[in-house]
Amino acid sequence: MYPAKFRYEAPTSLAEALEMLSVYGDECKILAGGQSLVPMLKLRFASPGVLIDINNLPGLAYHRRDTNGSLRVGALCRHRDLERSALLPQHQPTMAGVAPLIADPIVRCRGTLVGSLCHSDPQGDWAAAAVACGAKVVATSARGEREIPVSEFFTGPFENALALDEIATEAVFPSAKGMQGGYLKLERRIGDFATAGVAVALEVTGDRVTRAGLALTGVGPRTLEATGAAEYLKSKSLTQSVIEEASRLSAEAAQPRGDHRGSSEYKRHIIYTFTNRLLTRLALAA
Repeated sequence: MYPAKFRYEAPTSLAEALEMLSVYGDECKILAGGQSLVPMLKLRFASPGVLIDINNLPGLAYHRRDTNGSLRVGALCRHRDLERSALLPQHQPTMAGVAPLIADPIVRCRGTLVGSLCHSDPQGDWAAAAVACGAKVVATSARGEREIPVSEFFTGPFENALALDEIATEAVFPSAKGMQGGYLKLERRIGDFATAGVAVALEVTGDRVTRAGLALTGVGPRTLEATGAAEYLKSKSLTQSVIEEASRLSAEAAQPRGDHRGSSEYKRHIIYTFTNRLLTRLALAA
C-alpha cells in the first residue's frame, strides 16, 4: 500500500519548524527517525496532510552529561549513538540495557529515543527506561519550553501530552547516586516488539535501596509503573525474600491481555520472572 498524499516540509531551523506547526496545526506530523511513522504512513494508519522533517535542524543530535549528572538526549540522537555510548554503562545502566535491544541494527541507525517516546507505543522499550529512571521530555513551542515528566507524558496507547504547537526537542534522564539497573524483554524473534518487558533503576547507598523505579512494557494500554514494588523496595536490602515480594508486586501491577503472543497469565509470569532476574542480578553484583 502507498501513503496518502501529503505536503513535505523540511525546515532548517527550530523557529521555522515551530512556525509551520502554528500554521498547519493538527494536519501535520513530525518526522525525525521515521522508523515508526513511515510504516504507519505506508499502511495508512496515519494520513497527515503535512509531514515536517526536522532532520535538517542543527544541534539536536547530541547526548551529553550535564555538570549535575543528568543525561540529556537530543531529538535527533539515534539509537545507534546510545548503543555505542561510553556514558551509558557508567552513568545510566538502565538505558545501557535497553539500547542494544531496540529493534534491529537497521532501525537503530535511523530511529531516535525522543521519537520513540513521542510514538508512545505500549510495547516501547525506551519508554520503560524513561519511566523507571524518572525522565522528563522537554517540549518546545513559540511560547517557550516546558518539562513533562514521563509519568504524565504517556496518556494512552500512541498518545502523548504534547500540545499541537509543540515539538519534543530533548529527553532528560536525572542523575542518580549509586545507580544500578537493567532491562529485559521477551520477543518472539530479534527485532520484534516486546511480548513483555521490565526496566529497573535503583539508587543504592551501602546495601540499602534509597530509590527504586520499575516499569513494565507490553502488558498494558501504556507503559506502566510498578509503584507498589518500587515503594516496597525503599530502605531494604535485596535479600531473596525482598526480591520475591517485589517481583510479585511488579507482576500484580501488570495489566496484560491475552493474544497471539501469549495468555495474560503467561505475560504476568514473565513480568515476575524478569523482575526477579534483574533484582537478583543487581544483588549479586553489589
